[in-house]
Amino acid sequence: MPSFPPIVHTRRFRLVPASSLVLGAMLLAACQDSPVAPPTARPGLVTSLSERGESRSERTFTFTTIDVQGAVATQAWGINARGDIVGSYVDASGRSHGYLRRDGEFTTIDFSATANTEARGISPDGEIVGIYWLPGEPAVNLHGFMRAKKGAFVAVPDHPHISTVAQRILPDGTILGCRHDADQMSTMRGIVVSKDGSIAEFDSVGSMENGATPDHRQVVGFYYPDMVVANHQEGFLTDDGEFRQLHVAGSAATQAWDINPAGEIVGFYRTPANVFHGFVLREDDQYITFDFPGATATRLRGINPRGEIVGTYAVGGVSHGFLATR
Repeated sequence: MPSFPPIVHTRRFRLVPASSLVLGAMLLAACQDSPVAPPTARPGLVTSLSERGESRSERTFTFTTIDVQGAVATQAWGINARGDIVGSYVDASGRSHGYLRRDGEFTTIDFSATANTEARGISPDGEIVGIYWLPGEPAVNLHGFMRAKKGAFVAVPDHPHISTVAQRILPDGTILGCRHDADQMSTMRGIVVSKDGSIAEFDSVGSMENGATPDHRQVVGFYYPDMVVANHQEGFLTDDGEFRQLHVAGSAATQAWDINPAGEIVGFYRTPANVFHGFVLREDDQYITFDFPGATATRLRGINPRGEIVGTYAVGGVSHGFLATR
């Protein structure tokens, strides 16, 4: 079993208002209503598989499709205790936008008038974190942001690194994610950004921190156990600092993406045949495989205290967001 490295240093940085980073029209932090297609809801059976493959059972969930009207692709990334959902969609021009879905109504979230934006996580109070990138930038150049409840944007950088991903925001304002440079894998490190602006980084592992319980005692994410193999990830759970690898038996890669206060972990895995399936890992160590009915690929990204799950599924090469409720 690999040993998860301790936090090796803590650095402080100043949260920079977006208006000090970009000039003129680039400063527009646009929030506008976006029309949506009517959602579809359907029941689905979810098969439970223990890691040892010794037991199987079935549970019924109701799956609701989340599609932004006019989008060519939609993803759902995070959900809070209230049931607010954040995600991203791609329009017909190929530009990516974030969105907030609250009480069935969608609001588009754009860091600026020209930036590509993805909303990744939302706190119980409605603070949203995610990433943006500007036209013409290299594909590895990602920038973190936090959007306050009233709509103001704050950049979340980890200088001097060129990329910062803000993935999840906890009830106390702590932000989880990762940072990296142009070489990406060898410089990828999970980060925890405290509300006071200090950053704790994990060293020696190409990792990403994706979710945590409100008390910070349990953190989930994924890492690259063999930096030579770009597509081989394994999930992890740190419980009071104790490392545990999360691996779905028989998978070629496993990623953990979120955890709720009850300790339920969601993520997805890839088979050797390159097929993606979602999973939930319960405290009884059973991996529950989630497949959206009729989908060719399913990825789970977020879970809230009520056990409501959001993710993305694909049919015919087109991605759609979804909500799964029990």
